[in-house]
Amino acid sequence: MKTESRIRPSDSTRNVRYEIRGSLARRALELERLGYEITSLNIGNPGAFGFRTPEILRLAMIENLPRSEGYVHQKGVFAAREAVVLQQQERGVKGVTTDEVFIGNGVSELIDLTLRALLNPGDEVLIPTPDYPLWTAAVTLNGGTPVHYPCRPENNFCPDPDEVANLITPRTRAIVIINPNNPTGAVYPRAVLERLARLAEKHQLIVFSDEIYDGITYDGVESVPMATLVHDTVCATMSGLSKIYRACGYRVGWVSFSGATHRAGEYLAALELLSSLRLCSNVPAQYAVQSALGGYQSIRDLTTPGGRLYESRKAIIEAVERSKYLRLARPDGALYAFVEVRADAVPHFNDSQFALELLEQRHVLITPGVSFNVPYRNHFRITNLPDAQTLSGVFAKIEAQLEDYLARPGAAAATAAAPRVVEANARFSK
Repeated sequence: MKTESRIRPSDSTRNVRYEIRGSLARRALELERLGYEITSLNIGNPGAFGFRTPEILRLAMIENLPRSEGYVHQKGVFAAREAVVLQQQERGVKGVTTDEVFIGNGVSELIDLTLRALLNPGDEVLIPTPDYPLWTAAVTLNGGTPVHYPCRPENNFCPDPDEVANLITPRTRAIVIINPNNPTGAVYPRAVLERLARLAEKHQLIVFSDEIYDGITYDGVESVPMATLVHDTVCATMSGLSKIYRACGYRVGWVSFSGATHRAGEYLAALELLSSLRLCSNVPAQYAVQSALGGYQSIRDLTTPGGRLYESRKAIIEAVERSKYLRLARPDGALYAFVEVRADAVPHFNDSQFALELLEQRHVLITPGVSFNVPYRNHFRITNLPDAQTLSGVFAKIEAQLEDYLARPGAAAATAAAPRVVEANARFSK
């Protein structure tokens, strides 16, 4: 009798996680197929909530379809790269030409390519925690070692440059900065970014600045382009059409290199080689880049008082303020809130268990905080893309689910032990 062998995955995937689209999302799909209506707050996908890509972008793509049937240059369509250069120049970034701009199938592809061109086995990359988990996954898959620097809740999820400095070793090759931040919505102050820039220059680290949400800030908060602060090392600025222009499905992102690029010729050549191996990125949507960056910035209508994103964020903040169990470091940017379940009110809280119960019993899909490579288990992430009324209803369900938890046998004893939990969390925060 023939013995069947199992097909095993690569060992490189063993430590890769992406729970944003993981088991909870699969269970939500199963429930939808059974006829349940699920409120999915796990992904920042504007199109799923009725947002439309600006018409001028659609027209630009349609008008250039006849020019989109063949391969283009591996770095991307010239007009798209030139638009990125002009945007960087307008922001005060010097020395960028179209040769230093690469267009990719979203920022996601460029994260992978830029790290693959850089890392050797064991090389270390500094990544924030909480992080957008693709960064940790891409470092791991490309043979590197992710080293997480804490962005603590009690510090409004901003990094402490002194803590970052203590993590740098001779194997450290790069630092990742996600600003405005996903998942927390934090927008880092200029002073913090300047100190991180000096650290990177001192140790000659490449700065990977993930700025996909750079146009999404609230209440006049400034998002400072990292490339304006980094001069004596290389800064790779990443952005795209997905969020600000509500065009996730177009799969268009870019990375522009600035700073000491004269010392990075071999690295940029390696990146171009990898770009050539995938021939080119999606062509039709590249023709939307010039219209996007040079036209009216409609995102501002959504992020100012009265705008849908502003009002949805406001609904989240107000719901947390009313809650007996929740706390929130106010998100100043991006499309998310990273909500804390207070340990003194709901001790022994488990974010993954709660997320599953909320899905099964209330049909609301959130992402547990542990998905973002944090060492604590009392946070969850939601997106503010639904309208304010929907979000108010969601938080009513979250509150009811937490009430159910506390009504279970043994909950009273757990509540009595809450001071010990708070003390443990305080030890972590030091």
